[in-house]
Amino acid sequence: MKTVVDRFLRYVQVDTESVPEADCFPSSEKQKNLAAILVEELKEMGVEDARMDSYGYVYATIPPTTDKELPVIGLIAHMDTSSAVSGKDVKPRIVENYDGGDILLNEAQNIVLKTEDYPEILDYKGQDIIVTDGTTLLGADDKAGVSEIMTLCDFLMNNPVTHGTIKIAFTPDEEVGRGVNYFDVEGFGAEFAYTVDGGELGELEYENFNAASLKLTVNGVSTHPGTAKNKMKNALLMGMEFQNMLPACETPEHTEGYEGFYHLDQFEGTVEKAEMTYIIRDHDRVKFEKRKERAVKICDYLNELYGVGSFEYLLSDSYYNMKEKIEPHIHLVRNVEKAMKDVGIEPKVTAIRGGTDGARLSYMGLPCPNICTGGHNFHGRFEYIPVQSMEKVVALLKRLVEIYS
Repeated sequence: MKTVVDRFLRYVQVDTESVPEADCFPSSEKQKNLAAILVEELKEMGVEDARMDSYGYVYATIPPTTDKELPVIGLIAHMDTSSAVSGKDVKPRIVENYDGGDILLNEAQNIVLKTEDYPEILDYKGQDIIVTDGTTLLGADDKAGVSEIMTLCDFLMNNPVTHGTIKIAFTPDEEVGRGVNYFDVEGFGAEFAYTVDGGELGELEYENFNAASLKLTVNGVSTHPGTAKNKMKNALLMGMEFQNMLPACETPEHTEGYEGFYHLDQFEGTVEKAEMTYIIRDHDRVKFEKRKERAVKICDYLNELYGVGSFEYLLSDSYYNMKEKIEPHIHLVRNVEKAMKDVGIEPKVTAIRGGTDGARLSYMGLPCPNICTGGHNFHGRFEYIPVQSMEKVVALLKRLVEIYS
């Protein structure tokens, strides 16, 4: 049987980077390359119904090994990687028996994973750590989750373990917020599920941000700067004025925990026209709505100041906090806590400062908390994951299956 590390090292070398602005689904066809590999491996294990649909979703069923009436549980991970840093030509490397010092990722480019910048890595001294060569992300988000679920499937298909029906799904496009746009909840057939898409070992999450996107178009007037008085309207400066009317410290770099924010993700243009893209986040639904209201009021004020149509906006909700959908099924959380403790993992219940497929699935009728993968520094060239953490997550999933059997 392939180990979780064997699988992970193979999967991260398959480029599955999703494309934020693409208007097709999946946003990149190359995600289907990994999907095809997973279907093939599942069939080799003996999972007869493993398949990829036209959208690139992978679905599979681990059949029950008992006649007992047991709940049908689901396990889900996403195949795509973030576009924040390239996911092409990933070159993973295992640092065996990590000595607690800085890790030189790339000598030619002098790229170093420094303990000063990432002190939490010191917790893994003596363990084996998978890193990149510093030119790409690693892809543990979420190929670690994929690898851990696949390793569990292989174990269950080849060992006499009592369990009920287990549904498996691997999704595309989670990183661009469209991971469950075409997910077949009814066809999936699970009563509840878990996404294996979290960070460091022990993380357990059933709260996430309420999320919205704001696309702002600023329409200015361009004229020769020598004769511009009372004529020019500089869209770039007008956009800066909008930004400066938002709370200065309510940005990602100044917030943590349950604190929400406005994040200017993109700003480009000319004197005549500028475009700004924001994401708006808050765990509290009331505060979330007030954040959106503030943005609209600023647009209305600036339109009065500069003229109707100077600021055009498109404000749309992306996903909501799954807490209200999970709390009626809090046993889902308690069972993971028990499974973690049983295999020697200290549970760390945290709120996600982001979102997962599970958040939207919870609102689609499939309660779906999020479980750790063991990875750190997602979406960046300093991403890493300890081998022992992945092995622990596999043990956790095995124990979770036992609890439901």
